[in-house]
Amino acid sequence: MAKQLRIEKLQELIKQEMSKMLLNDLKDPRIGFVTVTDVEMTGDLREAKIYVSIMGGEDKVKSSLEGLNSALGFIRREIGQRVRLRFTPEISFALDTSLDYGDHIQKLLLQVEENEKHDNNS
Repeated sequence: MAKQLRIEKLQELIKQEMSKMLLNDLKDPRIGFVTVTDVEMTGDLREAKIYVSIMGGEDKVKSSLEGLNSALGFIRREIGQRVRLRFTPEISFALDTSLDYGDHIQKLLLQVEENEKHDNNS
């Protein structure tokens, strides 16, 4: 139980530090409007998968991920210094598409609502 709590705290800490880095430290022009949505760590704390949501079209998403991946060494080193761990985890990025999915569902619901209003007025 205590180990799971520690993992959750570390995940939240890495999420916060990664968000700060995106705001202040990463100057790569390829990296657009990126939001850290979640961090998942393995039980041995050796690997961390950082989920990001990226605003923009497919090209913007692709270039932002390329920018993030090219900065992996810097990001890993910074996280190692900011989050005091015996071993700095291997970091990977994964695209979080849940916001896009939620947006899609919202549009579908609005469309259904419009259709119902149109049908009732006929």
